[in-house]
Amino acid sequence: MLDRWRQALFQHLFTCSSLHCGLLSKRGMSQDSQHGRWTISSSDDDNDEALPPSGTRQSNPDQAAVSSHSPRRSASPPVPKLEPASAPVEVKAEPVQPSVSSLAIGSEARQLAAKNLLNPVKYETSPSLAGKRKKEVSDGSGWALSDSDDDGDVKVNSVSNLPKKISPAPKAKKAKVEDERPPSPHGRLYYIDEPDDFFETSFPCLNDTYRFYLNKVTGLDRKYNTGALHIKDILSPLFGTLKESVQFNYCFDIAWMVNQFPPEFRDLPVLIVHGDKREAKARLLKQAQPFPHVRFCQAKLDIAFGTHHTKMMLLWYEEGFRVVILTSNLIRADWYQKTQGMWMSPLFPRLPKGSGASAGESPTFFKRDLLEYLASYRVPELEEWIQRIKEHDLSETRVYLVGSTPGRYVGENMERWGHLRLRKLLHDHAEPIPGEERWPVIGQFSSIGSMGLDKTKWLAGEFQRTLTTLGKSSLRSDTPVHLVFPSVDDVRTSLEGYPAGGSLPYSLQTAQKQLWLHSYFHRWKANTTGRSHAMPHIKTYMRASPDFTELAWFVVTSSNLSKAAWGALEKNNTQVMVRSYELGVLYLPAAFGMKTFPVLKDPFPVSSSSTGFPVPFDLPPVCYSPKDQPWIWNIPYNQAPDTHGNIWVPS
Repeated sequence: MLDRWRQALFQHLFTCSSLHCGLLSKRGMSQDSQHGRWTISSSDDDNDEALPPSGTRQSNPDQAAVSSHSPRRSASPPVPKLEPASAPVEVKAEPVQPSVSSLAIGSEARQLAAKNLLNPVKYETSPSLAGKRKKEVSDGSGWALSDSDDDGDVKVNSVSNLPKKISPAPKAKKAKVEDERPPSPHGRLYYIDEPDDFFETSFPCLNDTYRFYLNKVTGLDRKYNTGALHIKDILSPLFGTLKESVQFNYCFDIAWMVNQFPPEFRDLPVLIVHGDKREAKARLLKQAQPFPHVRFCQAKLDIAFGTHHTKMMLLWYEEGFRVVILTSNLIRADWYQKTQGMWMSPLFPRLPKGSGASAGESPTFFKRDLLEYLASYRVPELEEWIQRIKEHDLSETRVYLVGSTPGRYVGENMERWGHLRLRKLLHDHAEPIPGEERWPVIGQFSSIGSMGLDKTKWLAGEFQRTLTTLGKSSLRSDTPVHLVFPSVDDVRTSLEGYPAGGSLPYSLQTAQKQLWLHSYFHRWKANTTGRSHAMPHIKTYMRASPDFTELAWFVVTSSNLSKAAWGALEKNNTQVMVRSYELGVLYLPAAFGMKTFPVLKDPFPVSSSSTGFPVPFDLPPVCYSPKDQPWIWNIPYNQAPDTHGNIWVPS
């Protein structure tokens, strides 16, 4: 399998040279092509020698293309351009213009994907930009570029800084031919309107056992959205009379966010916790100028390439307090046709006056850990929220908090954050299982970072040891590991088509250095939840039985498969370094009075009393076939149109 990946990769690299892309060097290089001028750069976040010392401020998150303040040469990645397939009818409808704010703030891959929805590239069957290349690109799949460790997300300075495109020569309109392929069901409109019954008008039937929910997906059969939640549902009066809220996140569209609150809550105070700096921060503040009730809190990012990637809502009601930990950014695309997940807490009541400092604690010490996480920001804006949480009863919580905060930690502090925090929880609170060496670990994510030249550098040598910890057993067997990440064909046939790949950043520079990883890959298949064509932005990790009917534990988190998110050991394993803020929750069966979680076969429609765990994708995972390749977002995919009749061309 590894030889097959290696052969496909180097064959593609040779092909890129013939396409005027040029062979990639470790420092990156610029090329002029018929698609315009574009530049590639590489950043290995595992190469500490190339990084500034701790405390050096960086404008870029934990991604590949780094800022001009970095020791590495900065560069702009190629712009993915979409062209619609030739169709019998001239499609008059224009794509919905994304808001300026959503283009200016957020991941670079997302911004470029959204920007190029406005100027798609046609799929041609005759020799042309696309057709001519069909003979040159091998296997019809291609590889893509994006050095991303998390969420794909390098924030660009402005849309005006994007590489210039060369406009194609105008073509004569084709005559209508009745038997040609009809246009996409959605025409060229990116967003379609949700049906009238999409949002809840009465209290939805929810899974009260686990309180784990998927988001609603536009375009699915109603069955698969029954018991799922949209952000409008979460913020509705059905869950409480809101007084004030905090939104922790990475990408924001402030105007869109404000509009998700119901009219009666739309002017209530909102605190935005973000990690933007300099120009990106200025743009974010500008977004909020029409909304005086929106305030900001900047998270400290003192380690290079770190991001504020945590996604959490703190909701303070007249009736109490609630925590929502989720995987969605605060932009419309994340709540539209992607698969997302969340844990929503119960409504926590206020403690009686005079309660002690330890009052309202849960058996999982969730209250203590949430307070510790908020305190790690070291900002005055969160002090009043820390005090509010102390005044509420969080004792009903049955999940464990797993967070990451930037820093270098030694001694006992090494187990406070990242994957070592997860390892400690699995060691202290999970129960050993007979034959556990046959229980596979499953990791599912939307972005992949650089993990070294072989699996021993981090994945197997460090992260896998955490994921295979089960109680106090010293067993460290060679447990099967299945990694779920969408293939090129998964993206092409998705509800969004190729633009879904803007939220699945995995770069050629990273991929070519870790071909060994690709033998672990499995397809995104989610027929049980109706979401096979809703590309995952959710991140989940779990330990399953050999027949995939039981779980030993389950995690939903913002953390992708990267050292920046989970942390990496340093100095002969005496220190752990974490770059980013991340947050998730761990489900352990013992906290629910179970030995294992039974896997729920049919999660939809949701039942309020189900004891089965609603895994968001199909088990067992389906291994990549010899023809499958992982989605990589910034090289051409031009041999087959997506669901909207477009191809994907870097320019």
